[in-house]
Amino acid sequence: MKAADYELYFAAIHGDQEAFEMVIRKLSRPLFAIAFGALQNREEAEDTVQDAFVKAWKGRWRVRDAHKFPAWIGAIVRHRAHDILMRRKTIPLDEQFNEISSGQAQFWLADAERHQQVHAALATLPELHRSALVLRYLEGTDYATIERLLGVSNGALRGILGRALATMRKRLKPKLEGLHVNHS
Repeated sequence: MKAADYELYFAAIHGDQEAFEMVIRKLSRPLFAIAFGALQNREEAEDTVQDAFVKAWKGRWRVRDAHKFPAWIGAIVRHRAHDILMRRKTIPLDEQFNEISSGQAQFWLADAERHQQVHAALATLPELHRSALVLRYLEGTDYATIERLLGVSNGALRGILGRALATMRKRLKPKLEGLHVNHS
């Protein structure tokens, strides 16, 4: 962690509102990616991140080590998303693909089916694996940032990503092979 990041987290933990606002700007996008990866719903993900920042502000004094501050907020987001999932019991597919009109091109339908298959496979992964995949491959977040947000080591992150990708390949291969697209 960079010294400037450490100082920012330290100041936020100790009640500096301006520093905490900077933390919000810095972590909002990756935390949203974690929440969206778990919930597959934009509004719920946004609410989850907002709730997490409120909870983090109120309980910031619990964090003794500024290095662990991003992972602590990430854990709040994951736990809040998990609570929502438990109440919901199902993970809806992206609504935009449920509203495809019959008049659209065949290749668009195949793309929508692929998108649904990916989201369905993603939804079956453990939350930590899903968060890591979303952050790395959908958001393009660097390894060091993901490690801090998820509170894992580099080796653990690489293992998580490897297992998650292998699971996704295994689940998607038979489903995606069945989709045939005629682009003519």
